[in-house]
Amino acid sequence: MADLPSSRPGESCGVFGIHAPGADVARLTYFGLFALQHRGQESAGIAVSDTETMTVYKDIGLVAQVFDEATLAGLRGNTAIGHTRYSTTGSSVWANAQPTYRQVGQNGLALAHNGNLTNTRDLADRVGKLFATTDSELMTEAISQDMIKNETSLEDALVSVLPSFEGAFTLTVMDRSTLVGVRDRHGFRPLSLGKLGDGWVLASETAALDIMGATFFRDV
Repeated sequence: MADLPSSRPGESCGVFGIHAPGADVARLTYFGLFALQHRGQESAGIAVSDTETMTVYKDIGLVAQVFDEATLAGLRGNTAIGHTRYSTTGSSVWANAQPTYRQVGQNGLALAHNGNLTNTRDLADRVGKLFATTDSELMTEAISQDMIKNETSLEDALVSVLPSFEGAFTLTVMDRSTLVGVRDRHGFRPLSLGKLGDGWVLASETAALDIMGATFFRDV
């Protein structure tokens, strides 16, 4: 795997997550990413699950360029995460767009990441070489390997693996039925939790909550 360069100055990526049964979570994620567009203009993506299947759609470009009405209509589910990318590691190619995805047995794992790890070499040695050059892929692989090896849930895998991630980062992570928001132990990167009816929303900035009428609940 190619060396992962250190972070460069500039705006950070935008991450988003929502669990709202009965709502059009893909469209709400689109609105959330639109509000976070200034945090990353290189690529955009959404992962959505209906508890039975998970679909990931992502591409190079702005949010409005990547998603049209037909694409959003095909992304049905109760839970979704989204990402707008500003590359601090890896090149601006489709393979490095997010959310990242792994098949985990009969389940699926998707991850959206903002920030940088400082121990990528150690983590790469632990999980093995990958086709992508981002620390986001390393984190996804580490979590999925723990889920498979220990036959454990997403939550338990995160408890096991997160101490090995060194750096400043936030994550929105999901499997087919669970959404989790993660902030590094020092809380360097922002992640807000909001309430939308009976559902919950996670976002890098409260502007993404405001655009859909969600109420700020607390910081993660």
